[in-house]
Amino acid sequence: MSVDLRGVFVPCTSPFDSVTGELDVIGLETNLDSYLSHPIRGIVVGGSTGEAVLLGENERCEMLRVTQRKLGASHLLIAGTGAESTRLTIHRCCEAADFGADAVLVQPPAFYRSAMTEPVLMKHYSEVAEISPIPVIVYQVPLRLSTLEFSEKLVTDLSQLDNIIGIKDSRGDIDIVKNMIATTQEDFQILVGSGAILAPCLELGAAGGILAVANLAPGVAANIYASFATGDLAEATRQQAVLSPVHNTVVGSMGVPGVKAGLDVLGLRGGYPRPPLSPLGASDQEKVAQLLQGIGFDSVESLVR
Repeated sequence: MSVDLRGVFVPCTSPFDSVTGELDVIGLETNLDSYLSHPIRGIVVGGSTGEAVLLGENERCEMLRVTQRKLGASHLLIAGTGAESTRLTIHRCCEAADFGADAVLVQPPAFYRSAMTEPVLMKHYSEVAEISPIPVIVYQVPLRLSTLEFSEKLVTDLSQLDNIIGIKDSRGDIDIVKNMIATTQEDFQILVGSGAILAPCLELGAAGGILAVANLAPGVAANIYASFATGDLAEATRQQAVLSPVHNTVVGSMGVPGVKAGLDVLGLRGGYPRPPLSPLGASDQEKVAQLLQGIGFDSVESLVR
């Protein structure tokens, strides 16, 4: 099995009702409608930006159901399915396939970190890939989160497994991306997770990106890819200069609370993250608002650039 991952994916947030704390389905649909008005490749549900580790299993399924209903045939749905046990990861992969996902994004089990040797991880991913009904994308989680780091050799070995079609790498290191492109299988697709390095990584041979910052600037992120694809490297570079400060200030420094605050500035459904995550303080909220307004992003309509 294979899926063409070229393009930009939005790893959508999980909006919650401000009173009940339950999943805000209407808010999710509103956000999806906005994202899908831009030339993105698809949506990722259940990623780090979606507060996946704070969602109940039923909420994961509901988000997949709602998102799949919104997507047309031209867009892809990727489901985050990584869990601490191989058994639950496989179950989530099968469930995601039932909900119409095109591929799964599988972060490594990291709670028992010292026990997660490379042979253990190879066995884990081999079993997941063998049973998953849909293709697997390995997820190198940002190192600032509670995770582990894949070695170059492990990524190379993973790229040779049947049904593992790529990796999302969120380390934000261009040299690492360059090395992965040189050492993995030719058909292994590399997606960057940092919106600050999309354009240069596309030039190196990356397939695209799964970008948290695309929640706030889907048009700019998608246009970087589109400009590169048509050979207009100057325009891709110009658009990258717009996207990078939003990634660095909001995503890189403030994380999920920053992305949700930015969505509120745009008139989309951001809201508070789920406890124990806390919303931004007033000064950081103002910083996000000033940044977005300073580059002309102060409404959903302003995102069309």
